Amino acid sequence: MSPTLAAVLLIGIFVLAAALIWLGLGLARRAKRRDEAAPPLEADRAARAPTVVAAPSEVAAPPAPGLRDRLGKTRAALARSLGGLTGRRTIDDEAWDSVEEALLVADVGVATTSRLLEELRARAATERVEDPEQLVALLRAQLVEDLAGRDRSLHHAAGGPTVWLFVGVNGTGKTTTIAKLARREIDAGHPALLAAADTFRAAAADQLALWGGRVGADVVRGQEGADPSSVVFDAVDAAGGRGAGVVLVDTAGRMHTKVNLMEELKKIRRIAERRPGALQEVLLVIDASTGQNGLTQARQFADAVDVTGVVLTKLDGTAKGGIVLAIEADLGIPVKLIGVGEAPEDLVPFDPEDFTTALFA
Repeated sequence: MSPTLAAVLLIGIFVLAAALIWLGLGLARRAKRRDEAAPPLEADRAARAPTVVAAPSEVAAPPAPGLRDRLGKTRAALARSLGGLTGRRTIDDEAWDSVEEALLVADVGVATTSRLLEELRARAATERVEDPEQLVALLRAQLVEDLAGRDRSLHHAAGGPTVWLFVGVNGTGKTTTIAKLARREIDAGHPALLAAADTFRAAAADQLALWGGRVGADVVRGQEGADPSSVVFDAVDAAGGRGAGVVLVDTAGRMHTKVNLMEELKKIRRIAERRPGALQEVLLVIDASTGQNGLTQARQFADAVDVTGVVLTKLDGTAKGGIVLAIEADLGIPVKLIGVGEAPEDLVPFDPEDFTTALFA
């Protein structure tokens, strides 16, 4: 092949290759433009879609803790003490010491603990219980029986307005308890009227009025320093005209001396009883975290105003849940309601079976 022909052939090959490269680049550019103009695939849409955040009202709230969780501190205290029964082969003195420690740590009290242990020993002997771990089930059954048989209902008058009188020292949760019960009564079709009979602290009446507005209950109040009994008289008198089915009376929890306080409460009770059958409940509100001090308070109020039931608040924040047993055993006053949280639904009727199940869960 001549040099000239070879050169022509080589040039032709280069031209053909350049043309093919140019054509390929053109096709690639056109394909890219088509892809950009075409609708995105489903996967692309999902990837490119903006993130939607639900409004706070649309976010599902976590389920409210049950009684077992609310009584976690008392349950944990019992579990630590009763843990000494695990792995034992016989019910010896150390096993009984573990049971005694559990009751005392839960603030059942020395006298009630001694009685319960004596009854538990007799029961274990009768039922021939030999496994130490079975003592836990036996103890639970013993507590249920110890708390059984009491009237824990809140009573209403057969005719006319019902009066519920709330007593207790300041800081136990009287006012919030009254508000929660007022809401429950209103929801049940019983319009509520609140009486601010703590006239020694302006803040007390203001707080009750605030709660009344929240739950939809009217409030009767007097001037600061006025006679508390006159407020109760006015409230009971106004209940009929306002269509109120129940009057909830908030009282003072502290005065210059305990004697003055108790005498004032006696007077309030007499005024509430002027309408026969109206006064149905005198409820003592106790902060569970005070333990045995709460028992002392209960004695003082019970002696003064014939308490019909106890509302035990703040049980969720203490390991002293055993005070329930001490109150009922020492005073014979039923615990009717327990507070296990801040929400209105956290004030619940006291049920011995539910209570002990939660403690030993």
